[in-house]
Amino acid sequence: MNKITPQNREVVLHKDDFIVSKTCTKGNITYCNRKFMAISGFSEQQLLGNPHNMIRHPDMPKGVFRLMWQALQQGNEFFGYVKNLCADGSYYWVFANVTPDIDQNGQVQGYYSVRRKPEPETLKKYIIPLYQEMLAIEARGQGSSAIEQSVAALKQWVDATEMQYCQAMMRLYQQGSL
Repeated sequence: MNKITPQNREVVLHKDDFIVSKTCTKGNITYCNRKFMAISGFSEQQLLGNPHNMIRHPDMPKGVFRLMWQALQQGNEFFGYVKNLCADGSYYWVFANVTPDIDQNGQVQGYYSVRRKPEPETLKKYIIPLYQEMLAIEARGQGSSAIEQSVAALKQWVDATEMQYCQAMMRLYQQGSL
């Protein structure tokens, strides 16, 4: 797939939009609903079998995904705000819930991701400034150490809320403030 050049053009989700996908344990897409295809601009053929991070926008700190994978590998679900890239370079923001898919033997088969529309004011007031700070940390450092520093900044931000990470994200989504 060709590299996509990000554009400063937002695709705004509707309140009732519900994006769903499933991946294997390596993060390759095994299922995507029609809403995912419509909003992202990718066809089912373009999405299936490809890494979910094909829609990762460069404005997303790697630290957010490091924290997500840490949670999932511990068998926990993850809640977070994500800026995704569309096929035409546009972007869209989502509030994501990623959950391990566990079989009857307790083994992880893959991951489900359900995404909804976030409130623009929550993004503007809390998430975008936080992510800009994390990106600056990642840009100053090198490799894994920079990502760990970015995660540390996110955890410090959450600690200031006196909540756990998922609790803070859910509060922001449900109430729009901390």
